[in-house]
Amino acid sequence: MQKKQAGFTLIELMIVVAIIGILAAVAIPAYQDYLKRSKITEVAAAAAACKTSLSEYIASKNAFPASADFAGCSTQETQYVKTLAVTNGEIAVEIQKVDTKVDAKHLYLTAMNDSAASVVAAAGDSIASWKCGTEAGATEYKFFPANCRQAK
Repeated sequence: MQKKQAGFTLIELMIVVAIIGILAAVAIPAYQDYLKRSKITEVAAAAAACKTSLSEYIASKNAFPASADFAGCSTQETQYVKTLAVTNGEIAVEIQKVDTKVDAKHLYLTAMNDSAASVVAAAGDSIASWKCGTEAGATEYKFFPANCRQAK
């Protein structure tokens, strides 16, 4: 009479544990980077909302607003946005509580004129595009949206 196998052998269990350990070693850092990118996305969304308000202000008044409040941008601090400022066609959003490497850094949106090669020189220029940049270092670029992975 043959004896039937009653369960898993020790080696089979050790192989399963090793596979789970390898998967966890790869997945945890990738997930942490994903969380940081999602937090930076909130910062970019705050800047994008202000971009619309600033564009409308410049188009209707033919002048730059004196501050973010005049432009109609929300200056309220959020979980990841410390400050939002508007100066001469540029939106600067200060980052907080994301990662020690990017906290207190800024995400910038700069209005570009028709030639798209220079910053809007005067409030009367039409805005053709927006240039996104940051003062964070090249090693932190991976946390920012693809169009913002450049120096300010």
